[in-house]
Amino acid sequence: MTHQNDYTSVQELTEKGLEGVSELMRVLINNIMQVERTRYLQAGEYERTEERKGHANGYKPKTVKTRVGEITFAIPQVREGGFYPSALEKGLRSERALVVTLAEMYIHGVSTRKVKAITEQLCGVEISAMQVSRAVAQLDEVLQQWRERPLGEITYLYLDARYEKVREAGQVRDTCTCSRCKCTAVLLATGIFPEGEWQVLGVSTSLSEHESHWKAFLKGLKDRGMHGVQLVISDDHSGLGAARRAVLGSIPWQRCQFHLQQNAGADVPKQAMRMEVAADIRAMFNAPDRKTTEKFLQAAIQKYAVSAPRLSAWLEQNLADGFMVCDFPLEHRRLIRTTKSLERVNKEIRRRTTVVGIFPNEASCLRLIFALLMEISEEWQIGKHYCAGKSLTC
Repeated sequence: MTHQNDYTSVQELTEKGLEGVSELMRVLINNIMQVERTRYLQAGEYERTEERKGHANGYKPKTVKTRVGEITFAIPQVREGGFYPSALEKGLRSERALVVTLAEMYIHGVSTRKVKAITEQLCGVEISAMQVSRAVAQLDEVLQQWRERPLGEITYLYLDARYEKVREAGQVRDTCTCSRCKCTAVLLATGIFPEGEWQVLGVSTSLSEHESHWKAFLKGLKDRGMHGVQLVISDDHSGLGAARRAVLGSIPWQRCQFHLQQNAGADVPKQAMRMEVAADIRAMFNAPDRKTTEKFLQAAIQKYAVSAPRLSAWLEQNLADGFMVCDFPLEHRRLIRTTKSLERVNKEIRRRTTVVGIFPNEASCLRLIFALLMEISEEWQIGKHYCAGKSLTC
């Protein structure tokens, strides 16, 4: 078997979509096995040394069943025999450990020293700086292919943003939600397909979440074939509104009801009023139809006009953004009234990025988040379906 060039062998990944974790495993294990054979022979490819103990003899395919499906590895061969890479045996004993190892590589900004320590601990072999760079380039290629994979018809589109600390030009861009400063914003998109399958669609990082960043992100989703969107669900992020109108045209927007209710609390003048205001808002969101919802809204506007004029004005200006859900099938409303479906995603990202503290650069931040999202999306693809067997087309 001729060992495939991993820079060009990702075409299958592009066609199949969400098999990123298995591809990451294949790339890393293949690289480590090559390094192990080089150490066994005590000579590199075509290298002539007195210490050489044998000769490389190509590769032999071996397909193994793993948690993420069947993977075909390229087993390095030695002409004189007697060699079998321990990296494969150890790697397959704990696939989860390998995924964690990849995440650790990203956490440490793919530091050569850290990658050496991690791979040696996992597979008993140390790799050089050049070999680390080659493996990282191959992994980046896989991640890029996943990032650019074709999409398709998506019924409901969810958008969210979070912030990470990244060192940029010697300075740390801190976590913040200010619309004017240069923060490192991470834009996320997930979606539900007509068959009820939920997937992570895309991610992007930039020094801000201003309109230009959102516009490029949304345009990228469309360029990858996203179409048929019936509703966009998000919070009122900076720059998103203008970008959404520019790229997604007349597609309706549902503002997250959970965050709307939280935002209303800022204009409640007295602590004693909070429970009453929250109950009034919940009554609107739980109303059976738009007519009843708007009736409750007008009643609340008048009710607080004197006792809480700022709250009354805020309700009138903002709360109707959360009513678009009323125009969709009743059985879908639980799914599309908030962005809480993204909470687990953000929780996982936050759990890993908190360990990092400050990313050494934007690329390392993106690598870690890509790796996490690929794994989450694969889990969703296997088991997370909604309204199974029913069409979500509105």
